[in-house]
Amino acid sequence: MLRLLSFIAALLCALPALAQDKATLVADALQIQNNSTLIARGHVEIFYQGQKLSAQSVTYDQANDRLLIEGPIVLSNGTGTVILASQAEMSADFAQGVLTSARLVLQQQLQLAAAEIQRVDGRYTAMQRVVASSCKICAGSATPLWEIRARRVVHDQAERQLYFDHVQFRLGGVPVMYIPRLRMPDPTLKRASGFLLPALKNNSNFGTGLMLPYFIKIGDSRDLTVTPFFTTKGSRTVNLRYRQAFATGGIEISGGVSRDDLLPGETRGYVLGTGAFALPRSFKLDLRVEAVSDPAYILDYDYPTVDRLESRAEVSRTRRNEYTSGRLIAFHSIRDGENNATLPSRVADLTYHRRFTLGGWGGEGGFELQAHGHERTSNDALADSDSDSIADGRDMQRVSLRADWRRNFLLDNGMEAAVLGEAAADFYMIGQDAVYEGSKSRSHAAIGAELRWPWVKSQANGVSHVIEPVMQIVLASRTGSSIPNEDSTLVEFDEANLFDLSRFPGADAVENGTRANLGVSYLRLDPNGWTLGVTVGRVLRTEDLGQFSAGSGLSGVSSDWMASWQLEMAGFNLANRLLFDDQFTMTKAELQAAYSGDRFTLATGYVHTEADAAENRLTPISELTLATSYQLTDNWTGRIASRYDFEAERAAKAGLGLTFRNECLLVDLSLSRRFTSSTSVKPTTDFGLSVELLGFGGSSAPGPARQCRR
Repeated sequence: MLRLLSFIAALLCALPALAQDKATLVADALQIQNNSTLIARGHVEIFYQGQKLSAQSVTYDQANDRLLIEGPIVLSNGTGTVILASQAEMSADFAQGVLTSARLVLQQQLQLAAAEIQRVDGRYTAMQRVVASSCKICAGSATPLWEIRARRVVHDQAERQLYFDHVQFRLGGVPVMYIPRLRMPDPTLKRASGFLLPALKNNSNFGTGLMLPYFIKIGDSRDLTVTPFFTTKGSRTVNLRYRQAFATGGIEISGGVSRDDLLPGETRGYVLGTGAFALPRSFKLDLRVEAVSDPAYILDYDYPTVDRLESRAEVSRTRRNEYTSGRLIAFHSIRDGENNATLPSRVADLTYHRRFTLGGWGGEGGFELQAHGHERTSNDALADSDSDSIADGRDMQRVSLRADWRRNFLLDNGMEAAVLGEAAADFYMIGQDAVYEGSKSRSHAAIGAELRWPWVKSQANGVSHVIEPVMQIVLASRTGSSIPNEDSTLVEFDEANLFDLSRFPGADAVENGTRANLGVSYLRLDPNGWTLGVTVGRVLRTEDLGQFSAGSGLSGVSSDWMASWQLEMAGFNLANRLLFDDQFTMTKAELQAAYSGDRFTLATGYVHTEADAAENRLTPISELTLATSYQLTDNWTGRIASRYDFEAERAAKAGLGLTFRNECLLVDLSLSRRFTSSTSVKPTTDFGLSVELLGFGGSSAPGPARQCRR
């Protein structure tokens, strides 16, 4: 018999329980008995208030308003909760009833099998003699990787919680833990108060300890995570993380408080706070607070590695052709050998930058106003105890005005010509410096001409080649007082500033003299998905004014050659920059390479820099970093990370890791060693182990499921 719609049967048989609530029944065959019983057989489906029931046979008793259902039964609520059973007796609205030989499936992740499931008020699902697991079970191996056995489990659908009584946790069928009561979120709940999964850590300084985080949901917009950490060598630590969301932004504060035997009798700690808020008129507020009790604490307890703490408050706005920013910054150094009293620890900045088009003059111009101030806590105007050529107590305030202009021309032969220039004035107030004390002013102007000749070739296969030689002539002069250089001691010479009017990064120093900036670039674009870019250039001067140190690559009448190239292709990126002289002796070298494939990832970098006392670098730097991972199988992934110091001829840090992930379990093992030491820290070895049962609320994403063998 053709499948029929139940509303027709309801009209014929006057079954109000189904008809009045607009339930729909679909079946292969319908039978009416005694004018009060409806029997549906074959591929039965009932749709009622967002719920769907599938079964082989359904009998509706109008007198008792009950459904007798023969399976296999599938009952779903449309929100990821599914009940499977062999038979059931339920109310017509599915709110009450008993299902036997049943399973409750939540979000296609967690399965709870029970001898009997009872539905109560459409909200609660009570189960007896329950086995719960998110692991796939194969016919030839009925024992899951892990399971939770409980005498009774209640699922509160409204609160999205699971309540377990008399819990036994098993691994591979072997009991390993008993818990009288247990509450856990179901997979649909991402935030709920309770314990998070623990992590085992071992450190050569502190011994072995267990981190047991507890998550506290304070409200819909606030939460707190408390993580105690006690080790076998007497370290006692409590880590805290507080988060709160507001209508216009949010804050996050994290840190830790510790007592240990490295500094007996002292309380150690670290705090990091961040915040971001949207303000009226497109402004935004960014906040950051960092503080630490002692220089070694961050490394000892494996917090994010920093050697200068920065606390700031910044208000900024970015609009088309306009940028505005005001910020207050406090620095605190934890580097060995640095004295915070002689560092500019308090800084204030104000910047306004505007771009505009010049009508009658043509071209594009810009205007910038900047105010800056910093101070040192030292009051010594003479001493230079840290050998940085700066008076220990020097304080400085500066106001700078800068204007620039550029106009481009397209010539008949395809060349691009440009004229450009800039002018700036700086006003300084310097205190607590016996040499530079007082108010000072300075002006600077530069003008230049630029010529580019792009050569373009396109091939039949879609490949394009662009070669562009560039020549730029610049004349610059400076007048006024001599200004101490505090913000431009570190100069980077690269493809980004090859054609800048000044290559100093700050305002205290400006590039003077007559010079020619020469370069040529090559770009290859391939429609098959890879790109190659190469730039080579150098700077030639009429005379050496001694503005740059040897380590910058810009010293002398002729600078070092600057060569850079980038290669991008499917899954692979490579960037390389070199500075070398006419004898091909390298001054600086940087290499970055990354690859990401289906099973293998690689990220590596190399840095080489010559010693330069002017840049406060007394020894050369030559380091190689490596981070790689390989998916050994569908479930196992190994990783290696290392940093090697070629000058010291030893590794600075090395680490290994192994991760197992399937549909129901995540296990992460890690081993790392930090070899560097200083007056405040010692080399340490760390071991970590974390285990996560997947399928509960807030858990990590599951991995590939196990394959059943036939």
